[in-house]
Amino acid sequence: MKFPTLDDVDVSGKTVLVRVDINSPIDSKTGEILDDTRIRECAPTLKELSEKGAKVVVLAHQGRPGDEDFTPLEKHSKKLSDALGLEVKYVDDVFGQLARKSIESLRPGEVLLLDNVRFCDEENITRPAEELAKTKLVSTLAKLADVYVNDAFASAHRSQASLVGFGVLLPTYAGRLMEREINGLSRALSPERPCIYVLGGAKVDDSLKIIEHVLGRNVADEVLTGGLIGHAFLAAMGRDIGAPNRKLLEKDFGEEIELAKKSLAVYGEKIRVPQDVVVDDHGKPKELNVEQLPTEFSISDIGGLTIEDYSRRIAGAKTVVANGPLGIFENRSFARGTFEILNAMARSKAFTVIGGGHMVAAAQEVGVADRIKHISTGGKACISFLSGDKLPVIEMLVHAKL
Repeated sequence: MKFPTLDDVDVSGKTVLVRVDINSPIDSKTGEILDDTRIRECAPTLKELSEKGAKVVVLAHQGRPGDEDFTPLEKHSKKLSDALGLEVKYVDDVFGQLARKSIESLRPGEVLLLDNVRFCDEENITRPAEELAKTKLVSTLAKLADVYVNDAFASAHRSQASLVGFGVLLPTYAGRLMEREINGLSRALSPERPCIYVLGGAKVDDSLKIIEHVLGRNVADEVLTGGLIGHAFLAAMGRDIGAPNRKLLEKDFGEEIELAKKSLAVYGEKIRVPQDVVVDDHGKPKELNVEQLPTEFSISDIGGLTIEDYSRRIAGAKTVVANGPLGIFENRSFARGTFEILNAMARSKAFTVIGGGHMVAAAQEVGVADRIKHISTGGKACISFLSGDKLPVIEMLVHAKL
């Protein structure tokens, strides 16, 4: 996939609008930022632009209107200053007079963070890029800038004003994080073989979309399942997984079980399901072979036989992609499956990719994050990319105005 990057533009002395995604978990009581990972991930792009003499204007959002974490970005500016090692100016305006004056007064190398773009009603609508380019938000700021850089991979699946509108009016480039994400995830979709996908978590519908894409297009050789998607496939095979687990699936994913049956009919043993599980027996882990189901307890992890089987398959692969934990890893009693699979990936010589906030958090907790080849900052964007969907921001970059 070809797209323009910072290697293709001279930014010295130019005003550069940079859209980042620093949407972070916020403590509802104190308003403090609980995890600054996304802030740190976008820092290399902003630092590079500053060092190259650009006047850097940063656009970002936090939360959604009506939510507790829908806040101004003043505290983000302080975290960003720490990550960059230089002062990040902040203005509590987006495209009004105060913001415009602040942009016009910037000197080469300085960085300015505008306030939460979602304070603007125009940012909260989804439209084609050509329509969004006509919004006051985009048309006003575009007149003050020379270049637009998009580094907001985690929002790449959205077609909103600050994400795609500027691409119609300004020369447009991918930031370093966006570049890394596209190249890393593209390797997962054009992989060295054997290629294995490990899918878990609670989003059965998303996992089924990925399975259909990677097996339907012969991207992956096998898909290893756990979490709720593993439950769904056990149920699709006719296995009675027990009342509490069955009710959980039927409540939110009744239709998906039927889709899982169709996937099994088409792809057969390419879809691997747990051989054993760990249930929550009044707070204590208890292993059960699937032949011992149904159970009155909640299934909370994959069992030892499954861990051994999956780890062996990962050891023989050249590409491994994992999205979603295999169990309720937040509870140490049910973290073994997720942690052992991540350890197997870390030991592997394969090109390894993990996506989804929970899986990334688990990799950090178990201490293997630095041994995974590519860690995606995107949740829904990562899933959409791996599902073969066209992402508006990436489509904009591929067809960028230069």
